[in-house]
Amino acid sequence: MRPTPFDLVFRQSAEDVFPHIRIALEQASYDPRDRDQFLMVREVVTLLRELRPDEGLGEGIDQLAALLHHGYLFWDAEEQILGLSAEQLADVLSTRGGGTAIDAPAAYYAAVPEHRIWAQVVPGHAPEPLDGCFVHSAPDRVALRVLGVFGIHPEREGFSVVEAVGQRPVLLARADGSELFSPTLTGGKAAGLFSITGEEELLDLGWRVNELKAGSWELRAEGSGLGVTSSRLPAPSP
Repeated sequence: MRPTPFDLVFRQSAEDVFPHIRIALEQASYDPRDRDQFLMVREVVTLLRELRPDEGLGEGIDQLAALLHHGYLFWDAEEQILGLSAEQLADVLSTRGGGTAIDAPAAYYAAVPEHRIWAQVVPGHAPEPLDGCFVHSAPDRVALRVLGVFGIHPEREGFSVVEAVGQRPVLLARADGSELFSPTLTGGKAAGLFSITGEEELLDLGWRVNELKAGSWELRAEGSGLGVTSSRLPAPSP
């Protein structure tokens, strides 16, 4: 399995800092999913400062805070990964579903096949491929938080993130009448590609994946794996 964004950014922090963040949250009786409370923890503030580039981020600090929050919850939930095959991805994107209950038991990362879903993350810039999404429920257990990670490449330093938060979109449609997730890239349909055209579409993707995730836990309990793994390495033998 390819490295996740968590591996690229937080692997060392997970060993050195995240356990202290967990203790601080417990001592303060904070809900780890409450971002405002999470960002009040001293260790979180310190880590954000360490992760911030020397030239600063401006408004990008919100994206960094979102990435750190998702990364911590992913670690706290034992780094569960839902790996989607090309066939599963096509099924997820072609089936609207309708569930509004958040049934998946914990935060996780949904890894999609490489270079299959594209989005223009920054207006006026080239589209970037989606690597996957961090997903967890908001404190109200009604809304989902979905953090899409785009543009991971060995020759690129860093990547792009976009967060969408909310209840499941109702009657979602594109302004031009094209199908949700249909490709906007030239030749995309023939190449079997998909596109995300806005935050609501990203949020809808999160809800669709979450339905698959909930089903995968049921299947795993019955002894059938659906690509649900953990990126956490086993502890060394004593």
